Amino acid sequence: MVTMKGLYFQQSSTSEEITFVFQERENLPVTEDNYVKLKVKACALSPINTKLMAEMKMEKDFFPVGREVAGIVLEVGSKVSFFQPDDEVVGILPLDSEDPGLCEVVRVHEHYLVHKPEKVTWTEAAGTVRDGVRAYTALHYLSHLSTGKSVLIMDGASAFGTIAIQLAHHRGAKVISTACSLEDKQCLERFRPSIARVIDLSNGKAHVAESCLEETGGLGVDIVLDAGVRLYTKDDEPAEKLQLLPHKHDIITLLGVGGHWVTTEENLQLDPPDSHCLFLKGATVAFLNDEVWNLSNVQQGKYLCILKDVMEKLSTGVFRPQLDEPIPLYEAKVSMEVVQKNQGRKKQVVQL
Repeated sequence: MVTMKGLYFQQSSTSEEITFVFQERENLPVTEDNYVKLKVKACALSPINTKLMAEMKMEKDFFPVGREVAGIVLEVGSKVSFFQPDDEVVGILPLDSEDPGLCEVVRVHEHYLVHKPEKVTWTEAAGTVRDGVRAYTALHYLSHLSTGKSVLIMDGASAFGTIAIQLAHHRGAKVISTACSLEDKQCLERFRPSIARVIDLSNGKAHVAESCLEETGGLGVDIVLDAGVRLYTKDDEPAEKLQLLPHKHDIITLLGVGGHWVTTEENLQLDPPDSHCLFLKGATVAFLNDEVWNLSNVQQGKYLCILKDVMEKLSTGVFRPQLDEPIPLYEAKVSMEVVQKNQGRKKQVVQL
């Protein structure tokens, strides 16, 4: 029996702190039915939503870490119809996966995988798949982005923001974005096609709503994709939030008639005056839940179409991800601790 190391996390029963640990795991059992045995070549790191896992009553001593994987098919189950051994594939392991992506070999249902284009590298595939799905969900399914629309993408220099901007440009939209530092501002100004306006929030002088209304001739933007918002007054918010995140009232103000606000703020609170303002504009609010496709088996066909399109756009150069230098598996524990605290800007990928 062959053993191999996999990365897991354990959550403290008294606090929200989590600890990452490597554990030995035995060679996987025989691949059954619709499952594929995959030799992992690269796995991207993303923060773990422990709150969602608690809400889903997922109770284990140790939870597997790493879900965005790219690799080579080793074996296929008797009912697998899309893949065969030696195929190069990429996908996102489900939330309830028993196997960590940060391991040499994993089992995964074939409906979570698509073929990796030949010219796409392992690290590019694993490092783009999640942010690509998020960008598609936000701009295609939740806000119906089309040519000529104006879109505000907050924190555009982040790994996700970069992919969202590239997708918006590909669809022919006019893009406005915010920068949280001078380095981010310079990064955004290098985009081609160029961004219509980069709003520098790092010096505390720029006002998001005013800048957007000025850029759109007072009409407001058609779509807003936020990176978090302030819900309360200045006295009740941390200092860093005050400077870098807009207040919910600013977002409502800069939205145009019939506009779409796609928010990542799961605890968004709208007071009656906020709702009334949105009503007058005929505007909508949608929530960008990373796991929405994972939680709905009915939408599996659409999800696979998104995965395939993300890989196609990566292959043709539409998507150019912001990736950090690949790291070896033995450094994954330390890197996950950094990622979990949202301290990294570029996407971190482990190369196996």
